[in-house]
Amino acid sequence: MSDLIYLTATEALARFADKSLSPVELLSAQIARAEATAETVNAFTHTHFDEAMDLARAAEARWTKGAPNGPLDGLAVAIKDESMIAGKPTSSGSLIMQDFVADHTSPMNQPILASGAIVHARTATPEFSCAGFTWSRLWGVTRNPWNRAFTPGGSSGGSAAALAAGTTTLATGSDIGGSIRIPASCCGLVGYKPPYGRNPDDIPFNLDFYCHTGPLARSVSDAIVLQNLMSGPNPLDISTLKPKLVLPDSYPDIRGWKIALSMDLGSFTVSEDVRRNTQAAAQVFRDLGATVEEVEIGWGPEVPEACWAYLTHIFGGALSEELETHGDLMTTYCRAFAESSLSSTARDFVRSLQVAGESYKKLGPLLERYNCLICPTNALPAVRADFDPSTEGLEIEGVSVRPELGWVMTTPFNMMSRCPVISVPSGFAGNGVPTGIQIVGPTYSDEVVFQAAMAYEAAQGGWFADAAGRPKLT
Repeated sequence: MSDLIYLTATEALARFADKSLSPVELLSAQIARAEATAETVNAFTHTHFDEAMDLARAAEARWTKGAPNGPLDGLAVAIKDESMIAGKPTSSGSLIMQDFVADHTSPMNQPILASGAIVHARTATPEFSCAGFTWSRLWGVTRNPWNRAFTPGGSSGGSAAALAAGTTTLATGSDIGGSIRIPASCCGLVGYKPPYGRNPDDIPFNLDFYCHTGPLARSVSDAIVLQNLMSGPNPLDISTLKPKLVLPDSYPDIRGWKIALSMDLGSFTVSEDVRRNTQAAAQVFRDLGATVEEVEIGWGPEVPEACWAYLTHIFGGALSEELETHGDLMTTYCRAFAESSLSSTARDFVRSLQVAGESYKKLGPLLERYNCLICPTNALPAVRADFDPSTEGLEIEGVSVRPELGWVMTTPFNMMSRCPVISVPSGFAGNGVPTGIQIVGPTYSDEVVFQAAMAYEAAQGGWFADAAGRPKLT
């Protein structure tokens, strides 16, 4: 069963086509793994297994006739429990929304459903997706399949845990401060933050340039498959770009490229495990014929501070609406985030925009001189699964850091939102938790980061290919 549940989407679809595998067979194995890991990993919230099996049987019949109903017909895609599917519950990890049923389908989910994909489950999030870990009062603690003492990351932590545990083929995420890339790194996956406007989002989040929706997957090719579905203009989202960009599924090598490397973005304290694995990843690019040079971007602590100020003002401000009527139902970390927004001013917000502009004046010219930038995804492999930044401090290599976002290096690229960024695995820490690197491209140059990621993945031999590359879930 292990080989079956870790098939990539491209492999599974090829086997559906040649009739060596049925959607029913694959989904049955994934559901069995989901039920076996429900208590230990806890990746899913709402599940729709009976309905999904009916859909898989219908897809099996279509594949038997050689007439699939869309490019992902019969393939399991787990969708983060924050976006909407008409007629289905959506909780956003909150007791406030535990009885909510959507009356519409979110624009990022529409093409997935139209592709014939089967949504067998919704994936766990922290409350209102406002944290880099995944636990809530409603759904409990979601754990990292590689080491269950640690978080799978967040806020798309359930999506990442599901992929690492083999309980879905593809999964969606959203990323306002790193919420796709953080869990991709924590769980040894590929996670893509597209440039702002590439993929649609729900209102009002579509109008926040820090916000992005995108794919998580076990391979670069699979991330391309899902990204190509999710992207494109949508009449419900004024920010979406025309025309639709379709990423190719193969690329030339990167011999002769110039790649910039920053270990800390001038702004972060980085653990030794992450440093070691990032240097090893840089060597892979050198072995591929690229020149990799360590650079000083010129950023300092003002960058993450401005990111936090922006998120506090906008995201925290949105959450603060719930304080007066539902504050008693909120998690400690969500309530603390919402309360922090009450002292934020318009001046603080404008200052964060000023820092964003000044920061790009340093990054932009760098990305003119280099094909791309690589850096760690997270400064620490992961925090504890039940970590609570509202009541606990956090140290990295003996240095105190902001407990909310001081351990992740993703948020500056939400500030630099028009830059495409992909996270790919870089190795494992001493505690068995994966680490990752971000590949950052020039604005709207999606193909650049996928070309680099695909070359890197090929050199690494891929991930999850055999038992040695999978978490031990017993």
